[in-house]
Amino acid sequence: MQAVVMTDIGNIDVLKLKEIAEPEIISPRQIKVRLAAAGVNPVDTKLRKKGLFYGAQPPAILGCDGAGEVVAVGEKVIRFQPGDQVWFCHGGLGREQGNYAQFTVMDENRAEFAPARISSTGAAAAPLALITAWEALYDRGRLQKDQSVLIHAGAGGVGHLAIQLAKLRSARVITTVSSQAKADFVQSLGADAVINYKKQDLGEAIHEFTEGKGVDLVFDTVGPEVFRQSLPLLAEYGTLVTILDPGDSLVTGEARNKNLTIAFTLMLTPALKDLPEALAHQGEILRLCGEWMSEGKLKVEVSKTLPLAEAGKAHGIIEEGHTQGKLVLEI
Repeated sequence: MQAVVMTDIGNIDVLKLKEIAEPEIISPRQIKVRLAAAGVNPVDTKLRKKGLFYGAQPPAILGCDGAGEVVAVGEKVIRFQPGDQVWFCHGGLGREQGNYAQFTVMDENRAEFAPARISSTGAAAAPLALITAWEALYDRGRLQKDQSVLIHAGAGGVGHLAIQLAKLRSARVITTVSSQAKADFVQSLGADAVINYKKQDLGEAIHEFTEGKGVDLVFDTVGPEVFRQSLPLLAEYGTLVTILDPGDSLVTGEARNKNLTIAFTLMLTPALKDLPEALAHQGEILRLCGEWMSEGKLKVEVSKTLPLAEAGKAHGIIEEGHTQGKLVLEI
Protein backbone atom coordinates (compact mmCIF):
# COMPACT_ATOMS: atom_id res chain seq x y z
CA MET A 1 0.00 0.00 0.00
CA GLN A 2 0.98 3.63 -0.30
CA ALA A 3 1.69 5.57 2.87
CA VAL A 4 3.37 8.80 3.87
CA VAL A 5 6.21 7.80 6.17
CA MET A 6 7.91 10.11 8.67
CA THR A 7 11.49 9.03 7.98
CA ASP A 8 13.14 11.20 10.62
CA ILE A 9 12.44 14.04 13.05
CA GLY A 10 12.58 17.35 11.22
CA ASN A 11 10.95 19.63 8.67
CA ILE A 12 8.28 18.66 6.14
CA ASP A 13 10.89 17.05 3.89
CA VAL A 14 11.02 14.03 6.23
CA LEU A 15 7.50 13.04 5.08
CA LYS A 16 7.98 10.63 2.16
CA LEU A 17 5.39 8.79 0.06
CA LYS A 18 6.41 5.12 0.05
CA GLU A 19 5.12 1.70 -0.90
CA ILE A 20 4.96 -0.52 2.20
CA ALA A 21 3.23 -3.73 3.27
CA GLU A 22 -0.43 -3.55 4.25
CA PRO A 23 -1.19 -4.03 7.95
CA GLU A 24 -3.00 -7.28 8.73
CA ILE A 25 -5.42 -8.37 11.44
CA ILE A 26 -3.53 -10.16 14.21
CA SER A 27 -6.19 -10.12 16.97
CA PRO A 28 -9.72 -11.59 16.84
CA ARG A 29 -11.28 -8.24 17.81
CA GLN A 30 -9.51 -6.14 15.19
CA ILE A 31 -10.92 -4.61 12.03
CA LYS A 32 -9.10 -3.62 8.86
CA VAL A 33 -10.14 -0.34 7.23
CA ARG A 34 -9.54 0.97 3.73
CA LEU A 35 -8.94 4.65 4.46
CA ALA A 36 -10.73 7.20 2.31
CA ALA A 37 -9.39 10.28 4.11
CA ALA A 38 -7.18 11.35 7.01
CA GLY A 39 -7.50 14.54 9.03
CA VAL A 40 -4.40 16.64 9.61
CA ASN A 41 -3.98 18.18 13.07
CA PRO A 42 -1.42 20.46 14.73
CA VAL A 43 -0.27 17.55 16.91
CA ASP A 44 0.92 15.81 13.72
CA THR A 45 3.28 18.69 12.98
CA LYS A 46 4.57 18.73 16.58
CA LEU A 47 5.34 15.01 16.50
CA ARG A 48 7.16 15.44 13.20
CA LYS A 49 9.29 18.28 14.58
CA LYS A 50 9.86 17.11 18.16
CA GLY A 51 9.51 13.33 18.15
CA LEU A 52 6.98 10.59 18.80
CA PHE A 53 5.30 9.38 21.98
CA TYR A 54 6.01 6.06 23.74
CA GLY A 55 9.72 6.54 23.10
CA ALA A 56 9.15 5.48 19.49
CA GLN A 57 11.57 6.40 16.74
CA PRO A 58 11.06 6.93 13.00
CA PRO A 59 10.12 5.52 10.60
CA ALA A 60 6.47 6.04 11.52
CA ILE A 61 3.13 6.91 9.97
CA LEU A 62 1.40 9.96 11.43
CA GLY A 63 -2.27 10.93 11.46
CA CYS A 64 -4.71 10.43 14.36
CA ASP A 65 -7.97 11.07 12.48
CA GLY A 66 -9.36 8.79 9.81
CA ALA A 67 -12.46 7.55 8.01
CA GLY A 68 -13.09 4.75 5.59
CA GLU A 69 -14.64 1.35 4.87
CA VAL A 70 -14.23 -1.84 6.88
CA VAL A 71 -12.78 -4.49 4.55
CA ALA A 72 -12.08 -7.34 6.97
CA VAL A 73 -12.90 -8.29 10.58
CA GLY A 74 -11.46 -10.60 13.19
CA GLU A 75 -13.40 -13.71 14.21
CA LYS A 76 -14.64 -12.17 17.48
CA VAL A 77 -15.68 -8.77 16.10
CA ILE A 78 -19.34 -8.12 16.90
CA ARG A 79 -19.97 -4.47 16.01
CA PHE A 80 -18.80 -4.23 12.41
CA GLN A 81 -18.81 -6.15 9.17
CA PRO A 82 -17.16 -5.55 5.79
CA GLY A 83 -18.74 -2.63 4.00
CA ASP A 84 -19.45 -0.56 7.12
CA GLN A 85 -18.32 3.07 7.04
CA VAL A 86 -16.37 4.13 10.13
CA TRP A 87 -14.58 7.14 11.63
CA PHE A 88 -12.10 7.28 14.49
CA CYS A 89 -9.23 8.93 16.29
CA HIS A 90 -6.62 6.19 16.53
CA GLY A 91 -2.90 5.73 15.99
CA GLY A 92 -0.36 8.16 14.64
CA LEU A 93 1.40 8.82 17.95
CA GLY A 94 4.25 6.35 17.65
CA ARG A 95 2.90 3.00 18.90
CA GLU A 96 0.19 2.18 16.35
CA GLN A 97 0.24 3.06 12.68
CA GLY A 98 -1.40 6.37 11.81
CA ASN A 99 -3.79 7.22 8.99
CA TYR A 100 -1.59 8.77 6.33
CA ALA A 101 -1.98 5.47 4.47
CA GLN A 102 -4.34 3.40 2.35
CA PHE A 103 -5.16 0.84 5.08
CA THR A 104 -5.09 0.61 8.85
CA VAL A 105 -5.96 -1.97 11.54
CA MET A 106 -7.39 -1.33 15.02
CA ASP A 107 -9.46 -2.89 17.78
CA GLU A 108 -13.15 -2.57 16.99
CA ASN A 109 -13.80 -0.50 20.12
CA ARG A 110 -11.62 2.32 18.72
CA ALA A 111 -13.93 2.93 15.75
CA GLU A 112 -17.50 4.25 15.46
CA PHE A 113 -20.04 4.14 12.66
CA ALA A 114 -19.52 7.21 10.47
CA PRO A 115 -22.29 9.85 10.49
CA ALA A 116 -24.99 9.28 7.89
CA ARG A 117 -25.04 11.63 4.90
CA ILE A 118 -21.55 12.96 5.75
CA SER A 119 -18.68 12.46 3.32
CA SER A 120 -15.59 10.52 4.34
CA THR A 121 -13.67 13.76 4.00
CA GLY A 122 -15.92 15.48 6.52
CA ALA A 123 -15.86 12.50 8.87
CA ALA A 124 -12.06 12.25 8.80
CA ALA A 125 -11.71 15.94 9.63
CA ALA A 126 -13.62 15.85 12.87
CA PRO A 127 -12.82 13.28 15.62
CA LEU A 128 -9.84 14.76 17.45
CA ALA A 129 -11.17 18.33 17.29
CA LEU A 130 -14.70 17.30 18.25
CA ILE A 131 -13.58 15.32 21.27
CA THR A 132 -11.25 18.14 22.32
CA ALA A 133 -14.02 20.75 22.14
CA TRP A 134 -16.52 18.51 23.95
CA GLU A 135 -14.15 17.64 26.79
CA ALA A 136 -13.07 21.27 27.20
CA LEU A 137 -16.57 22.79 27.25
CA TYR A 138 -18.75 20.06 28.70
CA ASP A 139 -16.44 17.91 30.84
CA ARG A 140 -13.79 20.34 32.15
CA GLY A 141 -15.75 23.58 31.74
CA ARG A 142 -19.16 22.23 32.84
CA LEU A 143 -20.87 24.69 30.49
CA GLN A 144 -24.54 25.32 31.28
CA LYS A 145 -27.50 26.95 29.57
CA ASP A 146 -27.35 30.78 29.42
CA GLN A 147 -23.73 30.93 30.62
CA SER A 148 -21.30 33.10 28.69
CA VAL A 149 -18.26 31.53 27.06
CA LEU A 150 -15.30 33.12 25.30
CA ILE A 151 -13.84 30.81 22.65
CA HIS A 152 -10.50 32.00 21.34
CA ALA A 153 -9.71 31.44 17.63
CA GLY A 154 -13.29 30.55 16.80
CA ALA A 155 -12.64 29.99 13.09
CA GLY A 156 -10.00 27.31 13.75
CA GLY A 157 -10.32 23.55 13.64
CA VAL A 158 -11.28 23.16 17.30
CA GLY A 159 -12.80 26.61 17.72
CA HIS A 160 -15.47 26.35 15.02
CA LEU A 161 -16.73 23.09 16.50
CA ALA A 162 -16.62 24.53 20.03
CA ILE A 163 -18.89 27.40 18.97
CA GLN A 164 -21.49 24.95 17.71
CA LEU A 165 -21.28 22.73 20.80
CA ALA A 166 -21.69 25.75 23.04
CA LYS A 167 -24.77 26.89 21.11
CA LEU A 168 -26.22 23.37 21.34
CA ARG A 169 -26.05 23.83 25.10
CA SER A 170 -27.80 27.24 24.74
CA ALA A 171 -24.80 29.24 25.93
CA ARG A 172 -23.98 32.81 24.93
CA VAL A 173 -20.87 32.66 22.73
CA ILE A 174 -18.17 35.28 22.25
CA THR A 175 -15.28 34.44 19.97
CA THR A 176 -12.11 36.02 18.61
CA VAL A 177 -11.03 36.16 14.96
CA SER A 178 -8.38 37.90 12.86
CA SER A 179 -10.34 38.96 9.75
CA GLN A 180 -13.76 39.97 8.47
CA ALA A 181 -14.04 36.75 6.46
CA LYS A 182 -13.56 34.73 9.63
CA ALA A 183 -16.02 36.98 11.47
CA ASP A 184 -18.64 36.20 8.84
CA PHE A 185 -17.86 32.49 9.16
CA VAL A 186 -18.24 32.29 12.95
CA GLN A 187 -21.41 34.36 12.84
CA SER A 188 -22.85 31.79 10.45
CA LEU A 189 -22.16 29.18 13.16
CA GLY A 190 -24.17 31.10 15.73
CA ALA A 191 -21.60 33.21 17.60
CA ASP A 192 -23.39 35.96 19.54
CA ALA A 193 -20.45 38.37 19.59
CA VAL A 194 -17.31 38.43 17.46
CA ILE A 195 -14.13 40.29 18.40
CA ASN A 196 -11.45 41.04 15.80
CA TYR A 197 -8.46 41.03 18.15
CA LYS A 198 -6.37 42.92 15.60
CA LYS A 199 -8.74 45.90 15.65
CA GLN A 200 -10.60 45.75 18.96
CA ASP A 201 -9.57 45.79 22.60
CA LEU A 202 -10.47 42.37 23.97
CA GLY A 203 -11.02 43.51 27.54
CA GLU A 204 -13.29 46.40 26.56
CA ALA A 205 -15.35 44.17 24.26
CA ILE A 206 -15.84 41.53 26.99
CA HIS A 207 -16.73 44.22 29.54
CA GLU A 208 -19.40 45.59 27.21
CA PHE A 209 -20.88 42.20 26.27
CA THR A 210 -21.09 40.97 29.87
CA GLU A 211 -22.05 44.37 31.38
CA GLY A 212 -18.90 44.31 33.45
CA LYS A 213 -19.45 40.88 34.98
CA GLY A 214 -16.91 38.92 32.95
CA VAL A 215 -17.47 35.59 31.23
CA ASP A 216 -18.31 32.32 32.97
CA LEU A 217 -15.94 30.23 30.86
CA VAL A 218 -12.92 30.82 28.64
CA PHE A 219 -11.67 28.21 26.18
CA ASP A 220 -8.04 28.87 25.20
CA THR A 221 -6.85 27.15 22.03
CA VAL A 222 -3.94 29.53 21.36
CA GLY A 223 -1.30 29.46 24.09
CA PRO A 224 0.48 31.24 26.99
CA GLU A 225 -0.11 34.89 26.08
CA VAL A 226 -3.81 34.38 25.42
CA PHE A 227 -4.07 32.29 28.61
CA ARG A 228 -2.68 35.18 30.70
CA GLN A 229 -4.85 37.75 28.92
CA SER A 230 -7.93 35.66 29.66
CA LEU A 231 -7.69 35.56 33.47
CA PRO A 232 -8.94 39.14 34.00
CA LEU A 233 -11.84 38.50 31.61
CA LEU A 234 -13.46 35.88 33.83
CA ALA A 235 -16.25 36.46 36.31
CA GLU A 236 -15.81 35.38 39.92
CA TYR A 237 -15.95 31.57 40.19
CA GLY A 238 -15.37 31.32 36.44
CA THR A 239 -13.39 28.63 34.65
CA LEU A 240 -10.51 28.80 32.18
CA VAL A 241 -9.86 25.67 30.12
CA THR A 242 -6.77 25.40 27.94
CA ILE A 243 -5.54 22.74 25.54
CA LEU A 244 -1.97 24.05 25.66
CA ASP A 245 0.82 24.56 28.19
CA PRO A 246 0.35 28.05 29.74
CA GLY A 247 4.10 28.40 30.32
CA ASP A 248 6.21 29.05 33.39
CA SER A 249 5.41 32.74 33.97
CA LEU A 250 1.88 32.14 35.23
CA VAL A 251 0.77 34.57 37.97
CA THR A 252 -2.14 33.07 39.90
CA GLY A 253 -2.94 35.84 42.38
CA GLU A 254 -5.93 37.13 40.45
CA ALA A 255 -7.18 33.60 39.81
CA ARG A 256 -7.04 32.87 43.54
CA ASN A 257 -8.75 36.12 44.53
CA LYS A 258 -11.60 35.45 42.08
CA ASN A 259 -11.91 31.75 43.02
CA LEU A 260 -11.28 30.70 39.44
CA THR A 261 -10.99 27.14 38.22
CA ILE A 262 -8.13 26.43 35.81
CA ALA A 263 -8.44 23.19 33.86
CA PHE A 264 -6.48 21.39 31.18
CA THR A 265 -7.69 19.24 28.31
CA LEU A 266 -5.50 16.81 26.36
CA MET A 267 -7.80 14.45 24.50
CA LEU A 268 -4.89 12.11 23.74
CA THR A 269 -4.41 11.21 27.42
CA PRO A 270 -6.77 8.17 27.32
CA ALA A 271 -4.79 6.71 24.42
CA LEU A 272 -1.39 7.59 25.86
CA LYS A 273 -2.26 6.18 29.30
CA ASP A 274 -4.43 3.27 28.11
CA LEU A 275 -7.53 4.35 30.04
CA PRO A 276 -10.42 2.15 28.81
CA GLU A 277 -13.25 4.06 30.53
CA ALA A 278 -12.03 7.38 29.17
CA LEU A 279 -11.67 5.87 25.69
CA ALA A 280 -15.24 4.57 25.93
CA HIS A 281 -16.41 8.07 26.87
CA GLN A 282 -14.70 9.45 23.77
CA GLY A 283 -16.54 6.85 21.72
CA GLU A 284 -19.82 8.10 23.21
CA ILE A 285 -18.84 11.64 22.23
CA LEU A 286 -18.34 10.59 18.63
CA ARG A 287 -21.64 8.68 18.58
CA LEU A 288 -23.66 11.64 19.82
CA CYS A 289 -21.83 14.17 17.66
CA GLY A 290 -22.32 11.85 14.70
CA GLU A 291 -26.07 11.94 15.30
CA TRP A 292 -26.02 15.74 15.44
CA MET A 293 -23.99 15.87 12.23
CA SER A 294 -26.44 13.52 10.49
CA GLU A 295 -29.31 15.74 11.65
CA GLY A 296 -27.59 18.90 10.38
CA LYS A 297 -27.16 20.35 13.88
CA LEU A 298 -23.36 20.22 13.74
CA LYS A 299 -21.02 20.61 10.80
CA VAL A 300 -17.31 20.46 10.23
CA GLU A 301 -15.65 23.01 7.96
CA VAL A 302 -13.10 21.47 5.60
CA SER A 303 -11.20 24.44 4.23
CA LYS A 304 -8.82 22.47 2.03
CA THR A 305 -8.26 18.92 0.79
CA LEU A 306 -4.98 17.59 -0.54
CA PRO A 307 -3.90 14.24 -1.98
CA LEU A 308 -2.04 11.85 0.32
CA ALA A 309 1.26 12.60 -1.39
CA GLU A 310 1.01 16.25 -0.29
CA ALA A 311 0.95 15.60 3.45
CA GLY A 312 4.05 17.77 3.81
CA LYS A 313 2.27 20.67 2.16
CA ALA A 314 -0.63 20.23 4.60
CA HIS A 315 1.81 20.40 7.51
CA GLY A 316 3.25 23.60 6.09
CA ILE A 317 -0.17 25.22 5.86
CA ILE A 318 -0.92 24.38 9.50
CA GLU A 319 2.44 25.70 10.64
CA GLU A 320 1.78 29.02 8.90
CA GLY A 321 -1.12 29.48 11.33
CA HIS A 322 -4.58 31.03 11.09
CA THR A 323 -6.11 28.08 9.25
CA GLN A 324 -9.91 28.20 8.98
CA GLY A 325 -11.61 24.89 9.74
CA LYS A 326 -9.77 21.65 9.02
CA LEU A 327 -7.34 20.22 6.44
CA VAL A 328 -7.84 16.71 5.09
CA LEU A 329 -5.79 14.28 3.01
CA GLU A 330 -7.89 12.38 0.47
CA ILE A 331 -6.60 8.87 -0.10
